[in-house]
Amino acid sequence: MNRAADRSGSRHGTVPVPVLTGMAMSYAERYLVAETELRVPASLVALWRVRDGLLTDSGVCVYSAACVGERNATYEVARYAPGFLLIGDDSGGRGFLVRADGTDSAVLASGLGDLRPAHFEVVSADLTSWIESLSPDTSR
Repeated sequence: MNRAADRSGSRHGTVPVPVLTGMAMSYAERYLVAETELRVPASLVALWRVRDGLLTDSGVCVYSAACVGERNATYEVARYAPGFLLIGDDSGGRGFLVRADGTDSAVLASGLGDLRPAHFEVVSADLTSWIESLSPDTSR
């Protein structure tokens, strides 16, 4: 059941995830649509405030605020990788995930057909560094 999270979550470096309705939402307000209450890392929300998603020349995609929920539902992340949030992919079948507790956790990678956390590999120590490494100069 979706319930709006308390806005006080931001004191921990996270942004609460509100229940979204059919009303138009600004980029900064459209954090996530999910079946469970999740928190989104502040660094991901900061990216969404500047641009709604990211696609690099190498094919790495950071999902927009509008499609994060749909991607997590499609790949059944809550079922196969509870506690994680799928935030992007490499345009070749490998997804990028972070912990769904909202902390600036490590960025993990996994084949989208095998979302068992035991098989995740660390691609960056933290989300902020990973986003910065994607070089916005080469993004579309």
